[in-house]
Amino acid sequence: MTQRTKSKSTRSRPKSGAKSRFSFRLYVAGDAQNSSMAVVNLTAFCHAYLENRHTIEVVNVFKEPKRALADGIFMTPTLVKLSPSPAPQRIIGTLSEAQPLMRAFGVDAVAA
Repeated sequence: MTQRTKSKSTRSRPKSGAKSRFSFRLYVAGDAQNSSMAVVNLTAFCHAYLENRHTIEVVNVFKEPKRALADGIFMTPTLVKLSPSPAPQRIIGTLSEAQPLMRAFGVDAVAA
């Protein structure tokens, strides 16, 4: 007769994104309306859900076109999540809805 036992882990796993530091790069097209909206929306999202644990780098593709091409950016605004893993992840658009961002980045509303 085989006996099975269940082992319990004494460590609890933090939810993805619960304490992680997030690093983003947002590619924009100057001060175009969609680009400006993406900057405002990403900043608001980070303040609401990632307070004191995020960095945002904004890259203007008009000023740095070779960098955008080297990074494979062909549309703006494009947000690239650099960290935490899995990275990179890309989202294109104005970032106006929090729920898709939360799902993409593994951020829980409770953890915010």
